[in-house]
Amino acid sequence: MSQITTIADIKNALSQVIDRTSNRDVIAAGLISGIVLREGKAGFVITIDPKTASEQQYLRQACEEAVKKLPGILSVTAVLTAHNNEPIPPKPQSGYDAPRERANWNLTPLDNVRRVIAVASGKGGVGKSTTTVNLALALRDSGQHVGILDADIYGPSIPRMLGLTAAGQPEIADNKMQPMIAHGIACMSMGFITGEEAAILRGPMISKALQQMLRMTKWADKAKPMDTLLVDMPPGTGDIHLSMVQQVPLSGAVIVTTPQAVATMDAKKCLTMFQKVNVPILGVVENMSGGMFGTGGGKRLADETNTPYLGAIGMDATICETADHGQAYSDIQGFYRTIARQLG
Repeated sequence: MSQITTIADIKNALSQVIDRTSNRDVIAAGLISGIVLREGKAGFVITIDPKTASEQQYLRQACEEAVKKLPGILSVTAVLTAHNNEPIPPKPQSGYDAPRERANWNLTPLDNVRRVIAVASGKGGVGKSTTTVNLALALRDSGQHVGILDADIYGPSIPRMLGLTAAGQPEIADNKMQPMIAHGIACMSMGFITGEEAAILRGPMISKALQQMLRMTKWADKAKPMDTLLVDMPPGTGDIHLSMVQQVPLSGAVIVTTPQAVATMDAKKCLTMFQKVNVPILGVVENMSGGMFGTGGGKRLADETNTPYLGAIGMDATICETADHGQAYSDIQGFYRTIARQLG
């Protein structure tokens, strides 16, 4: 009977890799987290101190090589991220009057990417990912070079919608992850690393994983720059949203909602969050319009917030079916091409 590698075996293999800055193995030093193993594909996060980042770059290759030697391992992807290990200063005993440190912002444009647009919603299940994919297809059809960053770390769905569930893990070349390509669209997603497994990461590590996918992916080159990178945001207004506005200059945000009052209420919170950090609202899309959801919620939200209304698209079971099978649905592309023209 052939030997089957387990997560415990991966930890044991990694314990043979020594971190030269601490003279301890990477497991004992607490540098490894988020280990996943699926169908022979292994992945994990290596968290290093930014003060010694240049001296610890070798760890990614060393850790990947150690795990590749295990039986049954087909590929290994290590996400290397720098984290500030300094303790958080205690709160002042007199209250919260002491000045707080400003967050670190890095608004350096992405290499060879002309603009980044967030596609967001306040509530889950409103069709935000469907909008992202179809808008990407419409922009592609207009002649643009387009990519999608799946920023929904806990619930990535873009790989399935683009037919990339069996694509495997991203290749590494020149210290950059190579995006997957489907329908002429470049894509990067945590789903390529975790597959069907849950991403068991705390908030700070989720933000670091996002930064890694954002800035360590080779989206394009000088010969053919990327015109638009769409970011499929998770629901709500949490860590990932804050990380996005702090780590990349956003050209704007598209807000997706259904007509329901509860959906538009949450969408408005998301919309105003972007406004507060000076991200332009490019418009509101009303998805699943008509039938049991009613109509007009998206238009009312746009009117209330004095933002552009990009239109409404009705319920269509074929949209769900084609998305589940990674297929483009041509019947709705006229709607999204209209939006693409409005976005420029």
